[in-house]
Amino acid sequence: MTPTREHWTSKLGFVSAAAGSAVGLGNIWRFPYVTGENGGAAFLLIYLAIVFSIGLSVLIAELIIGRSAQLNPAGAFKKLAGGAWPAVGYMGVITAFLILSFYCVIAGWTLAYMVKSVTGSVLLNDAAQGGATFSAFISNPVEPVVYTAIFIALSILVVLGGVANGIERASRYLMPALFVILLVLLARSITLEGAYAGLVFFLQPDFSKVTWGTLLAALGQAFFSLSLGMGTMITYGSYLQRRQSIGGSAVAVATLDTLVAVLAGLVILPAVFAFGAAPSAGPGLTFITLPSVFAQMPVGAFFAVLFFFLLAIAALTSVVSLLEVVIAYFIDETGGSRTKVAALVGALVFLIAVPSSLSLGVWSEYTIAGKGFFDALDFLTNNITMPLGGLLVALFAGWVLRREALLELAEGSSMNRTVIGAWYVIIRFLAPVAIAVILVSGLV
Repeated sequence: MTPTREHWTSKLGFVSAAAGSAVGLGNIWRFPYVTGENGGAAFLLIYLAIVFSIGLSVLIAELIIGRSAQLNPAGAFKKLAGGAWPAVGYMGVITAFLILSFYCVIAGWTLAYMVKSVTGSVLLNDAAQGGATFSAFISNPVEPVVYTAIFIALSILVVLGGVANGIERASRYLMPALFVILLVLLARSITLEGAYAGLVFFLQPDFSKVTWGTLLAALGQAFFSLSLGMGTMITYGSYLQRRQSIGGSAVAVATLDTLVAVLAGLVILPAVFAFGAAPSAGPGLTFITLPSVFAQMPVGAFFAVLFFFLLAIAALTSVVSLLEVVIAYFIDETGGSRTKVAALVGALVFLIAVPSSLSLGVWSEYTIAGKGFFDALDFLTNNITMPLGGLLVALFAGWVLRREALLELAEGSSMNRTVIGAWYVIIRFLAPVAIAVILVSGLV
């Protein structure tokens, strides 16, 4: 175990890093198409309500566990409770590793499409041609793997600098850059002819479109977007100093994360409507539909490069946080140097990322429970281990820590008793039920 633990140098540093972890492809790639598939504005309102109740409560619980123990997820549960509870922490570390193995593949796509937007090879007017181009790219046995390796190497360079000089410093530059790019793209999108229909779709609710599926989609998206159930916020919470407010920091992180998702919706959906594309195009909205939109837009190549650079930044801050979960575990448990551990973890992630990428092409015939390797890992983490981890975190904070959790939340905080009491009720009763619904529906 390390003799001294690194800490964030300031609240701003922590909020930037934690928001960077939460802000990822879930906000910019996933949120707009899930919103499009679920009716627009009504989904947005439900999503906001869930984020600032259940999502925020679980986020606070993870930060409490991390700061209380000052250890990685597995070490934190071992120190605070023992028994079978460390298994929850181990599951978080394993979940982070498994997510990395396919998330880095998608992150590599963002780099590739940024480069291909410069050459114009993916900016095709016909979405059908764009779909064929995308399919040919991801099924290539070499090119996506190379971009995945580049992305992992960039992420390792950041975490090699440590908590303050690596993750915190990078986040302080990358997060403002992300917001600036979003605002530039927003200004272009909402001034396109025909964009008003997209704004109405995104901002004017029609509750007649709300179904049980809409509620489940909003619940799942909130959980995915805030990076819950994968050990990230427990790890980042372990670097918090006692004087830093957990409640205030968590609210800031959730607010920034949600703001990026909303801005991404305002960038993408008006542009999609302006050029007559389908807002419910699903996961292909980013890599198939949007390139065809950029192809028809004045100075479209410039905005395409800017957009995929934005995606790459969002992916980088999330990958760095996931890497830190695994790296912190090995450093805490083995006492190894950050340089050696980071190199080892990076190599292991790449080894598992290779079959994830190849399963979309030459290894597509090899399946696990009827799913390719990439899809199997995606299903396992998003539908089982993440919600299960979040459920157990809520139960642990609300029923095992109990009084200690309340005292930890109150320390260094200006939150009044009513707010703290509301958190306690949500984390004990509402959050476990809601997350259990996600878990069961995901399996069904």
